[in-house]
Amino acid sequence: MPTVTLVGERLADPGREFVFEGEASGCEGCPYRSQCLNLTEGVRYRITSVRENARTLECALHDVGVRAVEVEPANVPVNVPSRGAYAGSRAALAGDCPHTECPSHPYCVPDGADFDREYRIVEVLGDPPHDYCQLDRDLTAVEFAPPDDA
Repeated sequence: MPTVTLVGERLADPGREFVFEGEASGCEGCPYRSQCLNLTEGVRYRITSVRENARTLECALHDVGVRAVEVEPANVPVNVPSRGAYAGSRAALAGDCPHTECPSHPYCVPDGADFDREYRIVEVLGDPPHDYCQLDRDLTAVEFAPPDDA
C-alpha cells in the first residue's frame, strides 16, 4: 500500500527510486517534518505517483521545494553468494568490497540493504555484471524484497 510523503520537486518523478536516509540537520524546526520523515530509514522506495493537485512547499534542503508523492518499498538488486540463491530463500550480502571500479560494486555494496541482515530473494536475475570477482567470490545477481518492517 502506498505511503504519502514529501520529496524534492526535482526528484518527484514516477518510477524514481531512492533510499530514505533519515533526518538531515536542515529538518530541525520544519513544519512539514512529520510528512517528510514518515519512511523507514535505510529502505529503498519507488515513487508510484505524484500528487498533481498538491502545491510545492518550501524546504530548507531542496532549492525549489518539496512535493507530495506516493511511494512504496522497492526491491533491491544485489549480488549474493551463488550457493542457495533461489527465489523464496533468504540470503545475506557476501560482505564489503573495496573494488569501487568493479561494475558489480553497486550490487555488492548496495544502497538499501545492510550487511548484517538476511533478506528474502524475490527473483534470481542471473550472472552479475562483472566478468571476474577480484575477491574470488562466486556470486549471483538477485533482487531482495523490502524488509518486512518497511
